[in-house]
Formats: sequence, C-alpha cells, structure tokens
Amino acid sequence: MAKRLQFYKCEVCGNIVEVYDGGAGQLVCCGQPMVLLEAKTADMGLEKHVPVVESEGENVKVKVGEVPHPMEDAHHIEWIEVITKDGKCTRFLKPNAPAEATFKITDDIIEVREHCNVHGLWTKKM
Repeated sequence: MAKRLQFYKCEVCGNIVEVYDGGAGQLVCCGQPMVLLEAKTADMGLEKHVPVVESEGENVKVKVGEVPHPMEDAHHIEWIEVITKDGKCTRFLKPNAPAEATFKITDDIIEVREHCNVHGLWTKKM
C-alpha cells in the first residue's frame, strides 16, 4: 500500500515516482512491482549525504553533506526537497553545479530529503 510522499523506483528502467495520494493498489512499471525507496539517515561512506540545513529568516539553504557532495555526470544529487506541514518544495539539480539549494520557507520544516543517483534517498527529520 503506497502512502503519501513515499518514493518508488522501477528497477528495470529507473523511473522514480512520488506518491501524492496513497492507495491500496501496487505500483507497477515495466511489468514489475516498483520498489519503495527507504530513506537513509546516517552517513557511512566517504561521501556525505545527510542534508545540512541553514536558516536565515525565510531563506533556508540546504546543502548535501557536511563535506560538499560530488556533482559529476556519473555521481550527483538529483533533487532536494523541503517538507513543511502545509506542503513541500523541490529543487532539481544538475551535474557540475553545487549540491545545494535555497528555498523561501515561511512555515516550520518537518523534513528535508535529497536523492543521490548512486546512493539513493536521504532524509533529515527536523
């Protein structure tokens, strides 16, 4: 059963979907069930992935990792997402750009998530 704001990935073609309205049905792509992406919360390898949040009034800067994450074609952060009680905001990133994004947030942040094309989904609960 898919739940709101979960991510699912097709292991055949790589499609990733985010659920806005959950339901009892199974998500399927390329003829196979999609896999729920479980968010990691603690760094273990050389690259750092846990989001770092810096707030200055309504401006919220999210950096990926305490040490800047690589942003190469083969290994990069695809997006950063900030979730508040009233909604969410997503910024899509490109290789060769900084692994960070700035958001204008007027509500309390509940969670910050980001996705690495190599190491998957990462989150920080606030």
